[in-house]
Amino acid sequence: MIFGVSPGWPVVLVDGHVSLRPYRRSDAATWSEVRRANQTWLAPWESSPPGPWDELNSPSAFRYVHRDQRRSARRGESMPFAVCLRGHLVGHLNLGNIVRRAFCSAYVGYWVDSRVAGQGVIPTALALAVDHAFGPGGLHRVEVNIRPENKPSRRVVEKLGFREEAYHPRYMHIDGAWRDHIGYALTSEEVAADGGLLARWHRLRATAG
Repeated sequence: MIFGVSPGWPVVLVDGHVSLRPYRRSDAATWSEVRRANQTWLAPWESSPPGPWDELNSPSAFRYVHRDQRRSARRGESMPFAVCLRGHLVGHLNLGNIVRRAFCSAYVGYWVDSRVAGQGVIPTALALAVDHAFGPGGLHRVEVNIRPENKPSRRVVEKLGFREEAYHPRYMHIDGAWRDHIGYALTSEEVAADGGLLARWHRLRATAG
């Protein structure tokens, strides 16, 4: 399937054992297993339609998810990635709500399998995606909105140097109520001096290690 609308898409991005790639139809069973195994870890933070978690995250449900991703990517509205560790699907990252022209911005959303959390998978994936967005993707700004209570997700963006710039009361309906979110953002100028966000992340890990 050729997307060909968004600049820089489709693409495979790799750093060490972490890679980002477009989803495949053959991902259905793995995607479902990971999602079903992580209900407790993911459900409190995600906006999803009503229904049993197992049904919403079944292999058959993936077909609809994959179809919607392809449509959105074809229209140039998103860049959805399967996040892989050593070739195995362990998460998801999407550059969505892409707006071009004078704005050149996108929102980023992500999740990761709790069984590999804490291994630097999502910070690496986010750095890869942001660098791609600011380079071949032709974007100038990326935003991430996170619930205040979601401390692991906030740590990801904060250690990468995302700027906290807004508090959004009752921003999105999640887990039965309208939930507040904190808005973080980065522009291409803010990472240019570091040689990109991935280079910044590598230096941070080297210092911490």
